[in-house]
Amino acid sequence: MIKDFTPRLYQETIFGTAVNHNTLVVLPTGMGKTNVFLMLAAQRLKQHPNSKILLVGPTRPLIEQYYEVFTKYFAIEKEKMAVLTGFVPPAKRAEIWKSSSIIFSTPQGLENDIINSKISLEEVSLLGVDEAHRAVGDYSYVWLAKQYRKKAKFPRIIALTASPGSDVEKIEEVCRNLGIEKVEVRTEQDPDVKQYVQDIQMDFLKVDLTPEIIEIKKFLSDCIKSKLNEVKKYGFLKPPYGTGKKDLLQLQGALHGMIARGEKDFPVLKSISLLAETIKASHALELLETQSISALHNYFEKLAKEAEHSKVKAVKNLVADLNFRSARIQAEKLYEKGIEHPKMYEVRRLAEEEVKRDNKVKIIVFTQYRDTAVRVKQELSVIKGAEAEIFVGQMKRGETGMSQKQQKEMLERFRSGEFNTLIATSIGEEGLDIPKVDLVIFYEAIPSAIRQIQRRGRTGRQEKGRVIMLMAANTRDEAFRWVSQRKEKKMHSILSSLKSRLKLEKQAPLKKFDEDEKVKIFGDFREKGSGVIKELIEQNAEIEMRQLNVGDYLCSSRVAIEVKTIPDFVNSIIDGRLLSQVKELKYNFEKPVVVIEGEEDIYSVRNVHPNAIRGMLATIAVDYGIPILKTKDYRDTAALLLAIAKREQKEDKKDFSLRGEKKPMSEAELQEYIVASLPGVESVIAKGLLKEFKTIKNIVDAPEEELKKAEKIGAKKAADIRKILDREYEG
Repeated sequence: MIKDFTPRLYQETIFGTAVNHNTLVVLPTGMGKTNVFLMLAAQRLKQHPNSKILLVGPTRPLIEQYYEVFTKYFAIEKEKMAVLTGFVPPAKRAEIWKSSSIIFSTPQGLENDIINSKISLEEVSLLGVDEAHRAVGDYSYVWLAKQYRKKAKFPRIIALTASPGSDVEKIEEVCRNLGIEKVEVRTEQDPDVKQYVQDIQMDFLKVDLTPEIIEIKKFLSDCIKSKLNEVKKYGFLKPPYGTGKKDLLQLQGALHGMIARGEKDFPVLKSISLLAETIKASHALELLETQSISALHNYFEKLAKEAEHSKVKAVKNLVADLNFRSARIQAEKLYEKGIEHPKMYEVRRLAEEEVKRDNKVKIIVFTQYRDTAVRVKQELSVIKGAEAEIFVGQMKRGETGMSQKQQKEMLERFRSGEFNTLIATSIGEEGLDIPKVDLVIFYEAIPSAIRQIQRRGRTGRQEKGRVIMLMAANTRDEAFRWVSQRKEKKMHSILSSLKSRLKLEKQAPLKKFDEDEKVKIFGDFREKGSGVIKELIEQNAEIEMRQLNVGDYLCSSRVAIEVKTIPDFVNSIIDGRLLSQVKELKYNFEKPVVVIEGEEDIYSVRNVHPNAIRGMLATIAVDYGIPILKTKDYRDTAALLLAIAKREQKEDKKDFSLRGEKKPMSEAELQEYIVASLPGVESVIAKGLLKEFKTIKNIVDAPEEELKKAEKIGAKKAADIRKILDREYEG
């Protein structure tokens, strides 16, 4: 099945392991992980001729690279291979899945197809997982691999990464989540790899901040110190908390926990606000030290607009702070004069030297922020012969963005030499195969071994490569350089002893449940990305996703369940959604239930008076007679839904279908429903109005003074009711 390809010795050795075991393959960038997967795919199709091969990768450009490799080296009809992403409509994806033998896909779309029973993993004989270090926490790989191991007739997994991380526990988590039994590791120093590794020259170029920037830095540093000193004064900033961003966020979380326990005194509330100011000022300092004056200017402008319209005191107080204002004024002066961070001029100098030497050169500039990428492009546009393009992820609000189709087209143009400089954010770090990149420039240092390896790996693939890291002297750039270097050294040390240190076991197939055990639950299609749906499928529930007019889940023809996280519950009180949802539940189902999910303090998530929340809870439970159940998290919610569904779907009433029509209301319920739609009128008030006036017509005809005689109708409510009844329709 493989054509025009001769494997290297280490690839054959790794392949020998992967044939018999679920294997994690750790290979340096550019050493042919794809080819190992190619070999294994051929072996699995030969062993199981009617099966399917599936490769999942985090982005469309990555999976399309695999598709191109298979097109080149795999002897199979092109129509038997397919690329699936979320941009392909679900019905078309299901059709393509059936007709294809080798499928390359992003994991998120597959999740939805599995949830909706559009595709089945039973016939997949090989699951390849690219950039496997992502298989931690709730990332899609984790659930997908578990489903595969549970459902496949002949399961085999190969996981691929160049940089699994510097934490043994994290690597073990990846292995657990993917059912890994063996690990095959190669580094640049291994004898069977060394001959294929190209040298990469890495230089560190330190630049000095200008006096004007140092002055702004002092203003921002003084601003941060003043905020932290206030927090110290209240007794909160002490060990184990430091002053790094992570430390401040942890302290902020601890203070929110105090609020949740009812400790809402002034020092706690004030310290939370001060920490929010500190984090924002620290971000401004990071932009100043490591990025560009234009990026800092944009951030200052954003905060100033927020301060004008926001009710958040932290933003208002920070923008009014004397040191912060001084920094903003000085930065504005530099911005208006067109003065930039000295790193910006170094990027221009380096690019200019390369282009003068050879205008067919290929350069990649990596930067953390899109604003900086835009500014770098402007700077390079003045160089004769330099043609630069920005390569970023998908559109975010108010920012530059690219569709995946545009990303693919740009990479093709860069490969073919249509332009010579690619300015990339993190989207360009993972796995992109761009041969013969002559120079990679890190605009800033990053405190991550994985990302540093990925950035550096864009060069030195076919011939010697060069990397230059820019660092601003006496800033976090220098600290981050040493952090990433230390982590990378630790990672290499771990990799060299990985096989002996990892605790791996032969993976038994996950339990395949008896179909008879299943219960059926209808879920609203808007819930498809929720952890609840995935957990229900894990527990073998039969899930059918539909557009539900009422509720989030149906467990029987009479039980509908509305699930709210604690923040959403409070938000839906504020925007008025909750009451109408509760009314619909009551009028349409015999046994409705409201579930509140989460462990936050419901009275602290928003600035809402506790009595308003208590009043709504009382209305739901007492006025509408709907039980309110509390769950800890999505797993707990799924377990509760299963328990309800099992009780409802006993043998005598096991089958139920989605009703297309609402339950007919009684005349009294219909009258209450109509009156309850008036401003400020809830179910209890509606009943009171009907008891007082006997008919809806009498209520409509009643003057304001008469309306005030009804129970719980004050002057404002009466005026609001009369206003809406008398106003001419303008629709």
